Amino acid sequence: MVGIKEVARQAGVSVGTVSNVINRPETVAEETRTRVQSVIARLHYVRSESARQLRAGASRLMALLVLDMGNPFFVAVASGAERAARQAGLVVMVCNSAQSVSEEMDYLSLFAEHRVRGVLVTPADPTGRSLDVLRGQNIPFVLVDRVGGLDDTGCSVSVDDVAGGRLAARHLVAAGHRAVVYVGGPPELPQVRDRRAGVLAALAEAGLPAEALIDVTAERLDVAAGRDAGARLLGLSPRPTAVFCANDLLALGVLQALFAAGVGVPDEIALVGYDDIEFAAAAAVPLTSVRQPAVAMGRLAAEMLMDETGPDAGRHEHRQVVLQPELVVRGSSLRR
Repeated sequence: MVGIKEVARQAGVSVGTVSNVINRPETVAEETRTRVQSVIARLHYVRSESARQLRAGASRLMALLVLDMGNPFFVAVASGAERAARQAGLVVMVCNSAQSVSEEMDYLSLFAEHRVRGVLVTPADPTGRSLDVLRGQNIPFVLVDRVGGLDDTGCSVSVDDVAGGRLAARHLVAAGHRAVVYVGGPPELPQVRDRRAGVLAALAEAGLPAEALIDVTAERLDVAAGRDAGARLLGLSPRPTAVFCANDLLALGVLQALFAAGVGVPDEIALVGYDDIEFAAAAAVPLTSVRQPAVAMGRLAAEMLMDETGPDAGRHEHRQVVLQPELVVRGSSLRR
């Protein structure tokens, strides 16, 4: 591996000058800077980040651990975080717990071993105990798409999922539906529970009993689980006329199952999703969905973490930011 000393030798300058060209190029004369950059390119020199970290005492690496990188919602969250970090000269390592507590714990331990600058995390462990490894090593973290229960004194960015569930159910009730099927994911996830709570609140507002909510539980929050849930809800008697899904991937799976069975959407069954991922508007029947500001969520979380780990960290104050969802109405819930 080519080292900085070899670059300095071949460029005819000191090691300090090479370091300045890499880190503070504006302090080096143009002729010298050009000569050093030419040698760096010719030798394919790459600086050692671990050595730089030892000298500086701070990592440029932030970690982002999400529940499911197969879900475009989390891709958008990662995009927002990456943009904010890049503007500050930092980088984001994105990892996927796949909704597994054991994989989450493995990743968090890895982050601690590498002494990352901080962690953005959507926890898979509902108890929050997996975060103890970060607390034990004094590694700052920000909860993303979660708030309350795990670390009320720390930073978090989330969306009001109760309000989101209420928006979806109010829309369906206003369209004349007197019962709503809720296709939820793993019940231990607070997001799934909160969206269901919002549906119950909207039904109560409309004077409908709690029994007007019919639960169909999916093991995961993906399209395959949605197809399975769709097949099961078609077996309900009487057949439901309105379905609200805990996320858009479930809703797209339900939509596939309904199409395969020849059931019209929205004429026979109205359908609403959650997240408003890019594919929602491009579905065979454009999907009504509760929009989460995913990019903004990632950006805000990264900014909070940088504030907590930056030069003014001593003045940092923890915040719990709760963003508001928005209902985006499309063809899947509007009868013609």
